[in-house]
Amino acid sequence: MLSLTLAAIAACKKENAYVPPPPQQVAVAKPVQQSVTPYLDLTGNATAFHQVDLEARVQGYLQEIDYQDGQPVKQADTLFVVEPAPYQAQLQQAQASLAATQADLIQAQAEYNRQSTLGKSDFASQSVVDQARAKLDSDRAKILNDQAGVTIAAINLGYTRVTAPFDGVVSAHLVSIGGLVGASGPTKLATIVQLDPIYASFNVSEQDVLRVKAAMAKRGLKPRDIANVPVQVGLMNEEGYPHIGKLDYVAPMIDPSTGTLAARGIFENADRVMLPGNFLRIRIPLALQEETVLLVPDTAIGADQAGRYVLVVDQKGVVQQRSVTTGQLVGQLRVIASGITAGEQVVVSGIQRAIPGEKVTPQSVTITAEGVTSAAGKS
Repeated sequence: MLSLTLAAIAACKKENAYVPPPPQQVAVAKPVQQSVTPYLDLTGNATAFHQVDLEARVQGYLQEIDYQDGQPVKQADTLFVVEPAPYQAQLQQAQASLAATQADLIQAQAEYNRQSTLGKSDFASQSVVDQARAKLDSDRAKILNDQAGVTIAAINLGYTRVTAPFDGVVSAHLVSIGGLVGASGPTKLATIVQLDPIYASFNVSEQDVLRVKAAMAKRGLKPRDIANVPVQVGLMNEEGYPHIGKLDYVAPMIDPSTGTLAARGIFENADRVMLPGNFLRIRIPLALQEETVLLVPDTAIGADQAGRYVLVVDQKGVVQQRSVTTGQLVGQLRVIASGITAGEQVVVSGIQRAIPGEKVTPQSVTITAEGVTSAAGKS
């Protein structure tokens, strides 16, 4: 009886013993080795090649609007006409004043010549000769003044016709026919924008500036060779970077308030795909040829206060956290510049179950170019 009781107690203790749970299963894969052209990925905005406010610079009533709102125009096309009649009259008045002064000058020249001859023969006093000379000099000065008056009147008459300073598209007019313009200063009538070519403006961080300079030096390019650096652009609704242009401008100094350098690319835009203000995805190649790099799915990369990291599983099945330096995105894969080696097993799925320092059950998978993993057997 006692032996049966002891056996029952022993059996109960064996049933209540703690059994640790099996290690969590996670999917692991080796990084993909692939030849990739290194790019600097940026964002920016499209800006107009030229953009000018069209203004009435003389006072008067708007007499004509000679374009259709939003339609393209050619350089020197007349867009607005401010009543020219008063300015035409002012020009004629200035021309008449000049003609009268020219006649006075001819008379003053003849009078001076006469008095100068008489003075040499003592038939005229020196005072009379001096007066004739003063009248001649005065008329000569008045000629210059009246010529300037004619020029100013002609300029003002020219201002009554507001023309396109370059080929472009004109916005909707802001003043209707019959409206008074120029009463208290220049009056904005519309805006003209040149869309072809078009700029892509962006800012580059100081760290990336150093990367670009190093890449240019490696390629044997000097600062004066920036026009040889290609720039690729894509709109928000476009796949990839279908628009290819060239670097057009780099600011001579870094903005200390933002730590960035302003830069600009220029692109052909005959079909007006890009409009000023468009958000742009921008990339600049950092090398002329492809380089072999390691890639992992972008979703396998985590981030904390120390920076970006990935989780790897060592030969004993223990999870380790590795700080990594990341590069550009290639499809769904992210370039890993440093931090892991080609033979390591990176956790690509079940990351929430992989705790650094804990053992897991790794299941090997294969990373595809699209970043999708497919089972390749268990390790």
